[in-house]
Amino acid sequence: MEIDMRNVYDIARELAYSLKETDQYKNYIAAKERVDANEDRAKMVKDLQEKSLELQTQMMLGQDNVSNEMLEPIQKLYAAASTDPVVAEFFAAEMAYTQVVGDIYGIIGEAV
Repeated sequence: MEIDMRNVYDIARELAYSLKETDQYKNYIAAKERVDANEDRAKMVKDLQEKSLELQTQMMLGQDNVSNEMLEPIQKLYAAASTDPVVAEFFAAEMAYTQVVGDIYGIIGEAV
């Protein structure tokens, strides 16, 4: 079965549209808007995301200097942030949407 390249791009656009229509995406966007409405919450979440990304990058690069010294402040910040119900809801919504996207990547990965 041969597929026209235009069709592949059309399917990708349909998938992107479909992802935006999921409850997980809509919940994530609504939770993000609630976080972003408060400057302190937004800064806390942004700081946590930046530190987590930095740690994940170092781990993916195989750097051996990833230690409890780096992990502990992130865990403390996450624990403190999670006590705020709006932030906790955001983290839950983000995780649910990330799971959907991860599942999609997995399906695509199996095909290639």
